[in-house]
Amino acid sequence: MADRSKILLSGEENSEQIKIDPSVLEVILGIAAEKIDGVAGMRGSLKSGLNWVLGREDHGKGVNVKVDEDNKLIADVYVYLESGVNVPKVGMEIQKELKAQLLQMTDLELKSINVHVVGLAFPEDEKEAEETTSELFPEDE
Repeated sequence: MADRSKILLSGEENSEQIKIDPSVLEVILGIAAEKIDGVAGMRGSLKSGLNWVLGREDHGKGVNVKVDEDNKLIADVYVYLESGVNVPKVGMEIQKELKAQLLQMTDLELKSINVHVVGLAFPEDEKEAEETTSELFPEDE
């Protein structure tokens, strides 16, 4: 298996190199995926949950980038979709947009993007959550 610690970009004219950490690619892909119509959110991990508790945003959550034996990039994207969207259409849009975004920003190509739909977000659930929550310290009127 290839070394996951850094992805190496080599200049064609000279021997200069640029090393990119895969977590940077995960952030790029995570931000791009969140902007696609129909995506309600990204699946988090224990690390992203702890970051949320500490008040930090984890833009790379829901994305895992790895390098295969042929030194090709493979991305796994875990998303929650809005209810009522065309799942295959949104999935193909995610793949198309992420490939374009990564190519534009890093000149790297993804061998494959695996989109995992881990859940649906229903508007009724969001309304109920808003109605059941109350302020911890309500302002006096």
